[in-house]
Amino acid sequence: MAEKSLARVLVPVIVLALAAGAGLAFFIAALVRPPELPVDTNPAPLAGHTLCAAVVVTFASDQDMRAAAGSFHDDPKARRVFVDPPSISLLAVPGTDLKAWAQELHVRLRTAERVTVLDSDATAAQLKLTAPPPKCPREGEY
Repeated sequence: MAEKSLARVLVPVIVLALAAGAGLAFFIAALVRPPELPVDTNPAPLAGHTLCAAVVVTFASDQDMRAAAGSFHDDPKARRVFVDPPSISLLAVPGTDLKAWAQELHVRLRTAERVTVLDSDATAAQLKLTAPPPKCPREGEY
């Protein structure tokens, strides 16, 4: 009879401990996860921004650039859109594969002359620089 009593007490205690542990794990994960970055896809001047991870789309004319700039308003991969005639520099939402996105844009933007990826961390690693630039923050700009 003492065994049944012990089991009635022990099972709820174990279940409660496991639930508390799972709750604590989710709480810690929420604290460690970086905050969401703001999204603003309204084209803004590039002046004053130093980008270190972006996709740059170059056009033959300012008119072609302006026509394409509005197409990023609903692009789920675009986080910020900067214009500097005749080019658009795009910061991506975290987790976006810049090379794959650049390939998609190359196909989608028929008037683009060139679509390139700017990734200072990858470039520094390829060049094996002895004094590499500071690591690019997740925002994509210094």
